[in-house]
Amino acid sequence: MKGHDLLNDVLPDEALIHILSYLDVPSDRGSCSLVCKRWWQLESETRHSIRIGASGNPDACVTAVVRRFTGLRDVSFDERFGFSLIQNGDATSRRGRKRRRGTDELSPLLTESLWSSLSDSGLMLLGQGCPRLEKLTLVWCSAISSTGFKSLAENCCGLKNLELQGCYVGDDGLKAIGQFCKLEDLNLRFCDGVTDLGLMAIATGCAKSLKALIISVCPRVTDATLAAVGKNCSLLERLTLDSEGFKSDGVQAVARGCPRLKYLRMLCVNVEDEALDSVGRYCRSLETLALHSFQKFDKGFLAIGHGCKQLTSLTLSDCYFLTDTTLAAIASGCTELSSLEINGCHNISTSGVRAVGRSCRKLTEVVLKYCQKIGDDGLSEIGRGCKLLQALILVDCSAIGDSSIRSIAGGCPGLKRLHIRRCYKIGDKAIVAVGQHCERLTDLSMRFCDRVGDDGLAAIGAGCPELKHLNVSGCHRVGDAGISAIAKGCPELIHLDVSVCQSVGDEGLAALAGGCRSLREIILSHCRSITDAGLGFLVASCTKLEACHMVYCPYVTAAGVATVVTGCLSIKKVLVEKWKVTPRTRRRAASILTELCMDL
Repeated sequence: MKGHDLLNDVLPDEALIHILSYLDVPSDRGSCSLVCKRWWQLESETRHSIRIGASGNPDACVTAVVRRFTGLRDVSFDERFGFSLIQNGDATSRRGRKRRRGTDELSPLLTESLWSSLSDSGLMLLGQGCPRLEKLTLVWCSAISSTGFKSLAENCCGLKNLELQGCYVGDDGLKAIGQFCKLEDLNLRFCDGVTDLGLMAIATGCAKSLKALIISVCPRVTDATLAAVGKNCSLLERLTLDSEGFKSDGVQAVARGCPRLKYLRMLCVNVEDEALDSVGRYCRSLETLALHSFQKFDKGFLAIGHGCKQLTSLTLSDCYFLTDTTLAAIASGCTELSSLEINGCHNISTSGVRAVGRSCRKLTEVVLKYCQKIGDDGLSEIGRGCKLLQALILVDCSAIGDSSIRSIAGGCPGLKRLHIRRCYKIGDKAIVAVGQHCERLTDLSMRFCDRVGDDGLAAIGAGCPELKHLNVSGCHRVGDAGISAIAKGCPELIHLDVSVCQSVGDEGLAALAGGCRSLREIILSHCRSITDAGLGFLVASCTKLEACHMVYCPYVTAAGVATVVTGCLSIKKVLVEKWKVTPRTRRRAASILTELCMDL
């Protein structure tokens, strides 16, 4: 009935709040808040998270935010980026700009061009205005000191998650946090002012609550902190260490005192074999282990294989002295392993991977990067033994060829993701096998694989109807025939990269326009056969296109750029040489081209 408000008269607050909870896009929630005063009030009270970038007056911004949103529990300040929009809490919509109380307060702050940093005063205001705060993230907020953290800790005793990156907070601030808050998750990155004293206070004050700890590039933190964590924090489950200041004694203390540890990631060049030995002995619940740049170990891996029976994810990066024997020891003991990544471990060869294939039958993901000694026999064993494999990523593995990929395709019909980069022995025979056996494939990348051509793509088009992502960048043998086969058989394709494919031209784009109406991103850079006509075919049918890269396409002119910009209502990103953008095109699409248009 005209003039009668059916929604507000019938629906109670609880029902409207439940409906608003289904809106994940910030702009949608902001638009709903402008419908009426009641919706504005409900949205203000039920908004729990907000992200804020750099602004001209961040302290005034905090005042407006806490006044507008009274129930905030998750607040993030990231001063690496400009404050063009309050994400997850914008008070204005893109289409309707109706003014409301609260919107008027925030709008001048959104357009401020000058930049300054959040201060202690702003942090104090945040603590006073958000007493129910549970999670706080501060990134490169260099003006904050311990004074602000003391006030925050006193007002926000329910704080559980604290992330500081590039902040100069000192020990007194961390001591206050440890005294008043029961932290569960602490993340410190590039915090030069933090020393062992502050973190020892956290370990003591949050002994019964701390479950996750990240210490990365904090040069004044040493093994004394880890000793305090091992002594007090028996509930710790996740630990990440990235510093030269940590040695084996500290890691041993944590291993002995934190038996519930499930996740351990270390980039510590001074940690040696005895640390891993302690982890294997005491951390029987370990599920994820990631080691980077470890140089001295041998027996430690034997202990990991013997003691960590629940290990499901293993990452070994730049561990130059890791051998096939130690990898086999882990494989034989950790049979629950589902994810394996070996990156730059130059002594790992075919026999080590063969042992993994024989023992770890539950593998679902294998990543091999810069492993020159791993040959076909090792990967073929993965294909024979690991029937549950869903993802295989190969980078610069020069000894791997068609036979191993054919074994993977035949033995792992559930494969969904296959990435191959600069593996020059892999060609059409391997990709044809993938197309014949892996009908669930959704993501295929074959960057700079010179032996892959149209025959391989024809098989993929015929056998992989669920394909959504395809990258054949640098595959010179791929042409219009292969792209046409993909267009015919893969209607769900949303991302395509054919950059540096000289044989792909307008015929391929016309086929895509006919078969891949859901395409959202296409990369055509360095395609010398693409013309304005091909772009016209594409934009006429692919109405969901959001991004188009066409740098160094000599036959694409300013008219073609204008066609893309004006023909795609959903377009958000266009990458092209600056001289191909006319003043008229720039006026019509400044937000799309301003930052991405370059002189090349």
